[in-house]
Amino acid sequence: MTLKAVGGRIGRTHANLLHHFGSAEGLQRALIARMATYITSTIRDAVLSNREGDGDPDPRRIVDLVFDAFDSGGAGALASWMILSGNRDALDPILSAVHDLVDELAVGMQPAGRPIQDETLHLVLLALGDTLLGAPMARALDLPRSKARDLAVAMLTVDPDRRGHCD
Repeated sequence: MTLKAVGGRIGRTHANLLHHFGSAEGLQRALIARMATYITSTIRDAVLSNREGDGDPDPRRIVDLVFDAFDSGGAGALASWMILSGNRDALDPILSAVHDLVDELAVGMQPAGRPIQDETLHLVLLALGDTLLGAPMARALDLPRSKARDLAVAMLTVDPDRRGHCD
């Protein structure tokens, strides 16, 4: 992502973007911070809305929001680019926003045996992996494209004390 390429795409000059962001890295940091705010506020709103309704968030809605943020929202591609380019520090706004969201949602709602931190890690890693390799892997295994999302929903809905047990 260069300032020239971004400027051309949005109808602004390289100099205009340089003035506002200082560098391509500054633009990337601003984009990541904006993305982190949007993603976490969308998920927060969905969880809180569901809690107000029947007390439990709809797992499929939450899974779809997280997967969509990484896929169509661009967070997966951006995170991958930052990691591959060696600019891991640029991910700090996302990591910090997710940490704050998890802390906020965990207050008074932490089910025994199912820490929200564990579920968040699992869900984010599934969503990121699905964004990067989900479609070709599902095709290679003759699975429906939605299989990773289905697995994520199952992870969120299974009784943690029953995980790994066969009845």
